[in-house]
Amino acid sequence: MFGVAEDVRPAMRQAVSAGQAFVLATLVAVDGGGPRPEGTQMVFAPGILAGYFSGGCVEGDVAGHAWACLEDGEPRTLIYGEGSPWPDIRLLCGARIEIFLERIDPGDSAVAGLLDAQADRRPVHYVSDGTSRACAAEISPWPEAAVSKQYDPTPRLVVIGGDPTALAIAELGVKSGFETTLVRPKGPEAPPPIPGVGYRRDEPGEALAAIGLDPWTSVAVATHDLETDRAALKAALPSEAGYVGLLGARRRLAGRLTELAFAGMPEAALARLHAPIGLDIGGKAPFEVAVSVIGEITAKRYARVSGSTSTTAPAADAGALAGRFNRASATEKTLTSEES
Repeated sequence: MFGVAEDVRPAMRQAVSAGQAFVLATLVAVDGGGPRPEGTQMVFAPGILAGYFSGGCVEGDVAGHAWACLEDGEPRTLIYGEGSPWPDIRLLCGARIEIFLERIDPGDSAVAGLLDAQADRRPVHYVSDGTSRACAAEISPWPEAAVSKQYDPTPRLVVIGGDPTALAIAELGVKSGFETTLVRPKGPEAPPPIPGVGYRRDEPGEALAAIGLDPWTSVAVATHDLETDRAALKAALPSEAGYVGLLGARRRLAGRLTELAFAGMPEAALARLHAPIGLDIGGKAPFEVAVSVIGEITAKRYARVSGSTSTTAPAADAGALAGRFNRASATEKTLTSEES
């Protein structure tokens, strides 16, 4: 399961907390395509392993070099594919990749800065030549740098609701690497039995203010309660949240937007709403909706909007703010989910 971890910073933190040196392996070049992009990383330390490069036999060979790097402290570059000194290790995709290994001691100041930035939800840039390294919000170019990587805060997901669909979105969010919180106003005192999910019972405005909404936070409003939905959208849409989605039928969207507009919500904030929530995959079962929601958030992260249910501003779909919200096209297909 080590390859499921996309973000290796928790593995770094685990090694540092244990006072262990570790090897950070970074994919620094890819030629001819491959399963992982440049910047992909792995961490190797006694009892600690995270990340993957190819899903084939490469990881086993990299591990051998990593243990040698951990022992002698010398950085090294590994080449697999064309030009590799190990022709018996083949990449099924036919690519050529270069992987840079560096040993990092637990007291390294750059890694300490990297982990502090993650805890504070600050984006930072990390550079290293294998023996010297730096981490800061902005770094002047290093001509000799072998590794240059931007680290963003861990993606975060806030799900507002308590029915099976909301629970499915929250569970899939955790499995997809999001720091996930379920907000269920006046819900049961006991949290849902979903490992890794945070839980709050306060009202949406209070909960979202306490959590804090930054560009790396997504909000999925899935309550089926008009007042709770409205309170959540009032807090989320004007914020810096990178994604705000609303569960519900397209035919009811115009009226909901009209209410928010009359309450003073700026048109620019309304245009940020993804509604109906999720990609149009046709399914309405809880985990089908969850897949569509996580898919749309991921597509937005990578600036891919093809197939989204909200590739145009909701106001454009529902009509202009000044008087056309009462018209929803009878020919538009209801996508992803209907209100109960």
